[in-house]
Amino acid sequence: QVRLVESGGGLVQPGGSLRLSCTASGSFLAIYAMGWYRQGLGKERELVAMITTAGKTNYSDSVKDRFTITRDNDKNTVVLQMNNLKSEDTAVYYCHVDRAWSHDSHIPPADYWGQGTQVTVSS
Repeated sequence: QVRLVESGGGLVQPGGSLRLSCTASGSFLAIYAMGWYRQGLGKERELVAMITTAGKTNYSDSVKDRFTITRDNDKNTVVLQMNNLKSEDTAVYYCHVDRAWSHDSHIPPADYWGQGTQVTVSS
């Protein structure tokens, strides 16, 4: 089982910055990738950014050049630095673990989600 603890988020004016952090804890052997999805009001959940253990990143086109994702593998922590925020970035942001392996090899890898943190960009 993996538990995800998210921090950051809040209210910021357009053009401002916020930092989201997510730490995975629990009993697991390894995690393939960690990152963030978001869901705006009345919209589907969408990928924001993900990063693998090897450091390979994947960003949504809408956040490239504005958001940066980093990961501390030793601490199982992922950080999303969000700069030049726009009103369309307003959403609930969810931390996501892509494939966490159990110590028990008979148990297949599983995905996990955080509870979500609200990001509101408004003047």
